[in-house]
Amino acid sequence: MARELGLDRRTIGKYARARTWQEVMRCPPRKPSALDPYLDHLQQRWDEGQHSAKILHEELQTKGYLGHYQRVKMAVAPLRRGLPLDEPRERPPSPRETARWITTHPHRRNLHINERLPRLLDHCPELRRTHDLVRRFAAILDNRDATPLPGWLNDLTNSGLAPLARLAGALHEDRHAVAQGITTPYNSGVNEGRITDVKLQKRLMADRAGVPLLRHRVVLIAHLRRRYADRLTMSPR
Repeated sequence: MARELGLDRRTIGKYARARTWQEVMRCPPRKPSALDPYLDHLQQRWDEGQHSAKILHEELQTKGYLGHYQRVKMAVAPLRRGLPLDEPRERPPSPRETARWITTHPHRRNLHINERLPRLLDHCPELRRTHDLVRRFAAILDNRDATPLPGWLNDLTNSGLAPLARLAGALHEDRHAVAQGITTPYNSGVNEGRITDVKLQKRLMADRAGVPLLRHRVVLIAHLRRRYADRLTMSPR
């Protein structure tokens, strides 16, 4: 079908799996409005036979609605065509947002994210497996216990997700170092920070700084940082 129509296979699959025409329409999510809390009342009154937008607007005003009559008229327009009310739709999260939701501790997520994330995971079994594996590894780090690490690596390898399987292979090669990093308070963070600092200084000079000049700049910056840290320590709180 893709060859005959000259379309991408994913596009063909989307149309083939669609059960209704609404599923293949690209409708941008509607922004919330002041009328949203009264949509149930509008639907109820419409079902009861009240089809006058003017009267419906007056009724909503008695309930506290402060919006314009034109907004009510636009809201009931789909009902006149036999369509449902144009209710607000949630904007799907971006991949970066989804990754941040999964890697953030549940206690540090806001209530809105804790409500949306389970619904998102229900629609994507692969994402649910990823979420469970990430949270299990986070528990390993929180508890500083590397005992579950081999089993977690096996589950990562058998997850059926190629990126996670590749990650499992890399971690398995350095599993002893990973275990030490989990169970001990020592890490290479300071060294990585120093390396990043040297790279930054080199880029600031358009990659033309030699070793003597880089050494001078790094030592000078370290000296200034130490003086600043000592000043903060000595200052009254």
